[in-house]
Amino acid sequence: MTNESELLGTWKMLSWTREVVATGQVSDAMGPRPIGYLSYFADGRMSAVVVKRDRPQLKGLVPSHDEKAALFDSMLAYSGSYTLEDGRIIHHVDASWNPAWGVSDLIRPFSVEGDRLVIYGAPGIDPATGEEVIYHLEFRKM
Repeated sequence: MTNESELLGTWKMLSWTREVVATGQVSDAMGPRPIGYLSYFADGRMSAVVVKRDRPQLKGLVPSHDEKAALFDSMLAYSGSYTLEDGRIIHHVDASWNPAWGVSDLIRPFSVEGDRLVIYGAPGIDPATGEEVIYHLEFRKM
């Protein structure tokens, strides 16, 4: 069983896939090779940010309304506190790019093996599609 000290620090995302529960279809959750970081702090706080590698380019310095929507759809970010329980990290979200993610805890079964963090079998509702999905994420310790 992983202890909290193994989890502390910043983790760089290596991959993130999603499996649609209804169909079994597996795809990259944020496109190939997303840019993401997940940090756990000793005070019990955490933060996460992920962006698609191929985010839309802006036509000017200030994004248009359509560009803002495309940028919003190509990222996620949230923070909150966390607890460990029976091989799971539970993210208690209190600030998020998408307010729907602040209405319930995000339960993340996980394992730490050396410098790798694997979150697997993590159930959720895809905020972009509304589909019930299971996430699989892999990170390397920074």
